[in-house]
Amino acid sequence: MARMVLSIGGRVKVQVRRMRRETRDAGVAQRCQIVLHAGKGRGLRTIADAVGCSRSWVVRVVSRFRRDGVLGLADRREDNGKLKLDRDYLDRLYEVVQNQPSDYGYARPTWTRELLVAVMKELTGVRIHVGTMSRALKQIGARRGRPRPTVRCPWPKAKKQRRLRELRTLAAQPARGEVVVFADEVDVHLNPKIGLDWMNRGQQKEVLTPGQNQKRYLAGALDAASGRLTCVEGTAKTSALFVALLRALVEAYPRARRIHVILDNYRIHHSQFTRLALANFARRITLHFLPPYSPNDNRIERVWQDLHAEVTRNHRCSSMEELMAEVWSYLRHRNSEPLTFRQAAA
Repeated sequence: MARMVLSIGGRVKVQVRRMRRETRDAGVAQRCQIVLHAGKGRGLRTIADAVGCSRSWVVRVVSRFRRDGVLGLADRREDNGKLKLDRDYLDRLYEVVQNQPSDYGYARPTWTRELLVAVMKELTGVRIHVGTMSRALKQIGARRGRPRPTVRCPWPKAKKQRRLRELRTLAAQPARGEVVVFADEVDVHLNPKIGLDWMNRGQQKEVLTPGQNQKRYLAGALDAASGRLTCVEGTAKTSALFVALLRALVEAYPRARRIHVILDNYRIHHSQFTRLALANFARRITLHFLPPYSPNDNRIERVWQDLHAEVTRNHRCSSMEELMAEVWSYLRHRNSEPLTFRQAAA
């Protein structure tokens, strides 16, 4: 085994130990450790294994120490000049990633690292390598993801925000003896939704599809205060399904003077059949409609996302009956500890 022959005087050894103890730089501490091991005459492989580096790096560190002494252990990257990935550069990159390439005169609809390098060169005068751009994107917390399709609300922004504030206040501060719920419907398909899953390298899991798709529909209402969920099931997403939910709410809250239902503008929520049914509930139910195309402001949407993640995505049920049994099992479990889920859905 090759041994590192390095003679270190007592005073120098004290300096190296102090540098190792006081530095906050892991690289400096590692170099100090290498020199101290070499000063004890330990083998090249032993030193490399002890500090977790390559043998060639041990040789380089010891050679630099022989040439420059204690100064050779310092981090010399500050001599390279101003850092390219400084705070100003990263802040500007964060702004650029939020925008589209077309905002900077490029026809491409999505960003590539190469395009980001070019745009940032135009904006800052600093050109970096594509690999360095990867590090910069990691530093600002950027990730590659699928954009969420949305539809623009036709209301003026002020009107939309005013309406949302009213509904949030209603949900947070209902009158005494009144209940506020968020309502919506969800489709359950026998043909499974396909989602991400962990797989071993070189292998791809398979999800068997039944072929002929079948559907069931749930109408649900999430209690804004307790997080408890009230649901009904149907074979079609019709006004009858929604009215069945309203009837279930009246039965679930027999002592409530009024049940406020916050929901979207889907046609079954304001059909003639629904209006006639509301008249039969003796004004115990009041519907409050969200601004058009505002799914993120309906808290129950998160519940449906969890339902798909926990049950329907990549499922292996061979029949709709088996799948719906799992759906209801999940919903019953969810209602057994509603406050925990309310924090996730709020």
